[in-house]
Amino acid sequence: MKILKLISALSIVGFILLTSILLLLGSMNAANMKILMLIGTILWFLVTPLWMKEES
Repeated sequence: MKILKLISALSIVGFILLTSILLLLGSMNAANMKILMLIGTILWFLVTPLWMKEES
């Protein structure tokens, strides 16, 4: 269960927050940012319900 929480947190921090900050700083183009944010969102939606279901 802890590994699922870690994956969920890393998908938010790594794929969503970091890519938006890199776009803001000009280190990344919009096309790459959109792809990485989509991957992070899909990963979060796949993993989060699994660990939330185990806690209930």
